[in-house]
This record gives sequence, C-alpha cells and structure tokens, in this order.
Amino acid sequence: MASLLNKLRRRRSHEYAPYQHLERHFESAEIVRDTIIGLSDGLTVPFALAAGLSSLGSSKIVIYGGAAELVSGAISMGLGGYLAARSEIDHYKTERHREEREVIECPEDEEEEIVEILEPYGLDRETIQPLIEKLKRDPEKWVDFMMKFELNLEMPDPRRSWISALTIGSSYFLGGLIPLLPYCFIDDATFALYISVAITSLTLLVFGFIKSRLVNPNSAVSGAIQTLLIGAIAAGASYGIVYLLPQEPQMV
Repeated sequence: MASLLNKLRRRRSHEYAPYQHLERHFESAEIVRDTIIGLSDGLTVPFALAAGLSSLGSSKIVIYGGAAELVSGAISMGLGGYLAARSEIDHYKTERHREEREVIECPEDEEEEIVEILEPYGLDRETIQPLIEKLKRDPEKWVDFMMKFELNLEMPDPRRSWISALTIGSSYFLGGLIPLLPYCFIDDATFALYISVAITSLTLLVFGFIKSRLVNPNSAVSGAIQTLLIGAIAAGASYGIVYLLPQEPQMV
C-alpha cells in the first residue's frame, strides 16, 4: 500500500511539475554562413574546372590546373571574407559616430525618433517619456538604443574579420579537394572524371541537404537537388567550352 501511494505521489508531482520555458536558438550563425559560402564555391568552381580540363585527356593537367586554382581561390575567398567583415565594422563605427553627434547637436529630433520607433507597439508619448528621460541621463546608452532599434546595427566582433577569412578560405580549400582527389590516383582523365562526378555529386547532395536543414528544414530535399544542379550545370558548361575549343595539332 505504501509503495502504491509513493507511485501516485511521484506521478502527480510529475504531472503538475512547473513548465520550463527553454529557448533553443541557433548559434554561431556567422561561422555556419561562412562555411556554407566557402564549401559552395569550393565544391563547384574546382569541380567545373577539373571537368573542363579533363577533356584534354591528362590527369596531370587537371591536377596542376586544379591545384593552382584551389590555392588562389582559397586565398581570394579568404581575403574577400576579411574585407567584408572589416567593412561591417567600419560601417558600424561610421554610423555610431553620426548618432553620437546627433544626440549632442539635435536631441529633440532624436527624442522624436524614439517615439516613432515605439509608437507602432502601442506606446504613446506619455508612456515613453520616462524611458526618454532615462536615456538622456546616459548618452552612451542613448546611442546604443538608437544603433540597435533605429538602425538595426550591432557592433561586430573585432575578431570577426580573421575568423571569417580563415573559415571561408579553409572551407573553400577542403571543398575543392574533393573533386580533384580522383585525378591524383587515376591516370586516365576520363575515368577519373566519372569518379569525380560521382563523389562530388554525392557530396553536393549531402552538403545541400545539411545546408537546407540549417536554413529551412522544410525544403531540405529540394535544397539538396538545387545544389547538385548548380554544380552539374557549372561543370557541364566548363567541360563543353574546353571540349569545343579548337585543339592545336600535336608535334610528332
């Protein structure tokens, strides 16, 4: 009887346990975005180049050309990510300096902007006034408020530029290695192309599926197919262009 009562107590305490609100937000979105950018280009550009060069019939040409493009492309993509991140930081600093000047030179206009920001949420001037007075006593917080709610800007991480450069560059390099690997072990460029197509197509499908799951889980399958089609079109165009170019006669 005692054991039955204990079971009922445990069940009742479990049924009426307080609800816990757990928020699970997606973190590291910027790193994931940079990884997607690097892998997307790394899987398609070297793949297309290798497919085009394979029409020349030499795996060595594919390896040399692909390796050169892989290194230069990774450096170029990394520098592009670095400059983009630096531009975000510079833009934030420029806008913040402008807001600091406006808070000092035309505070009345800035007060009206606060009202305009909050009025759509059902807050009238009388309700907002204590907030305005509070912000006026701390100009730094006032500028922070305007940067976030008027301009929708937040200070980027100062390390962001280097992290972005390394993430995009390394992702591009790793992605570009996949379509080139078969040519390193197979002398017949045509056969190596078939293996490269199979491996890269599978990788594009998996990558497209994972990317879509992170961005929009409801379109994971269509996202995988779309990623594969983009890579296939790029590779087919590159192969066709090189194949159709007039070949120079070989010297005997």
